[in-house]
Formats: sequence, C-alpha cells, structure tokens
Amino acid sequence: MPTYEYRCEACSHEFEHFQSIKSPCLEVCPACGKKKLKRLIGTGGGIIFKGSGFYETDYRSDSYKRAAAAEKSGSTSGSTSKSTSEKSGSSEKAKSESGTKKTTAA
Repeated sequence: MPTYEYRCEACSHEFEHFQSIKSPCLEVCPACGKKKLKRLIGTGGGIIFKGSGFYETDYRSDSYKRAAAAEKSGSTSGSTSKSTSEKSGSSEKAKSESGTKKTTAA
C-alpha cells in the first residue's frame, strides 16, 4: 500500500497518509476540519523487488544497458582483433628471426 501526501488549501497543513490504492482520496483536513484537502502528485519511490529471483540490476535504465552493450561489444571485438594481430605479428617475427639465423649461420 502506498503513502500519499495531502495538503489543505484552507490552512496549508501537509501530511502523509498510508492507504490502499483503491481507497478514495481523503477530503476533510485533520487540522482544521474543512473540506479543502487535495492529494499531491509526487514522484513516489521506485519499486525494487528484493529477495530470491530479483536482482537490482534488472531495473537498469535503457541508456545504461545500451552503454554497457556497446562497451562489451567494443572490448570483445577489440580483444579478438588484438589477439589475432598479436598472433600474426609474432609469427612474422619468428619467420624473420629464423631467416636471420639461417643467414648468419650460413
């Protein structure tokens, strides 16, 4: 059940009230007794389910998910191409060294 904020337009008294979503809005101010009470629209709290089966990271924003996916795909392709170039570079280096050794030995 959510907590709603109310303010009286007559006496400016503000308070919070814990009530069901299905309950009708309060109308009478508990401070002055006038029927000038209005429910305020607030941002409320974000709901995060905790416990087995729920993870805080399940509720990440779309921009965070896109940035994480871009970083992951960028680092994966970068490491793959790096390891491929390192392998080809090391094989070329081994060929040149073996060629040098043959020339100096002969």
